[in-house]
Amino acid sequence: MDNLIVFFVSLLLFSSVYAKYDCPLDSICGNNRFDIRFPFGLEGPQKLQHCTYPGFNVKCNNQGRVVLNLPGAGDFYVRNIDYLTQEIQLYDPPNCLPKRLIDFQLPPSSTFKAVFYRNYTFLTCSTNLITSHFSVIDCMSNSTISTLATSSMTLASSMKSLYNCSVNSTMPLPVSWTPQFEVVFSTDLNNDLVLTWDEPNCQDCEARRDLCGFKNATTREIQCFDVPGTANTKGIKIFQIVALSLVIPALTCSMAVTCYICYEQSRDSRRAVAALQNTTTGGAAIAPQPESTNGLDDLTIESYTKVVLGESRRVPGPNHGTCPICLAEYHPKEIVRCIPECEHCFHAECIDEWLKINGTCPVCRNTPSPVHVDSS
Repeated sequence: MDNLIVFFVSLLLFSSVYAKYDCPLDSICGNNRFDIRFPFGLEGPQKLQHCTYPGFNVKCNNQGRVVLNLPGAGDFYVRNIDYLTQEIQLYDPPNCLPKRLIDFQLPPSSTFKAVFYRNYTFLTCSTNLITSHFSVIDCMSNSTISTLATSSMTLASSMKSLYNCSVNSTMPLPVSWTPQFEVVFSTDLNNDLVLTWDEPNCQDCEARRDLCGFKNATTREIQCFDVPGTANTKGIKIFQIVALSLVIPALTCSMAVTCYICYEQSRDSRRAVAALQNTTTGGAAIAPQPESTNGLDDLTIESYTKVVLGESRRVPGPNHGTCPICLAEYHPKEIVRCIPECEHCFHAECIDEWLKINGTCPVCRNTPSPVHVDSS
């Protein structure tokens, strides 16, 4: 059984084959808080083509900024990459994203897509007529003309009539929040551009904190890889789980058996002590039990000395004031019988019944010598 357990644990621990991940774990550009890993790949002389998914090439410029080129939309700086949600956060290098969004178009073949779209109306108003209630797009405004954007058609109509604003255009713009959070007043559209991607889907790998990559260099099939150096850790975890599942029940059973054995031994010890007390000090009210059926005949028993107790109730020989068999105290005029050889005395009726079924003294277990039995 033990050999079978060892074999089973060894099989679970060593039978797993861990795939090898031969791409860089991550790349760093500048002081960005995110790393660059699959599906993204940093362009450079040491770039490995099978370590970057097509369309996910990024560059690191001289200022230590990560640059992503979107076909048809140009270059954007990368502020953050969330690999678990598969979202990338972009901002405009000249810091005028609203102006870029007016002409922002992603082709159908694009790797990335917007999280949501919402219609915005761009208005041009006289700067001296705009109050502080409205958010102005600073990079598209000057001292005389202010540019605003709103997703409310009602507000756009009111601005035309009340402030003599002109409507430049209305178009869908990519946004990162859901449409139910409708903004009534204008916005400066200063939030970053958030895009997402569906392929490749590495969310399962990220959730397990594994690495994602191509299964091999000739196919686009995706596979999860163990982080280098953690294969042994996973093996140890498997061993710990299996060991606990086997050891804990075994320990529980062993403790239960040990407790049962201790209990039985303790009970036997208590029984032995109680029996000894019954035959020596009268500590328990249980009469000693005969050990055999080899008793004495009536003539032999009658030959043993009888004594009638006086008022002092003094019993001859090494005896106490109680009968070791019935544990009752002696009283005056009671008849006691004493066994020769050891001189232990008992109530006559008690010892007579005992000796008929057991020829030994109930206290010391001595047997009368053959000479005495023959003489009697």
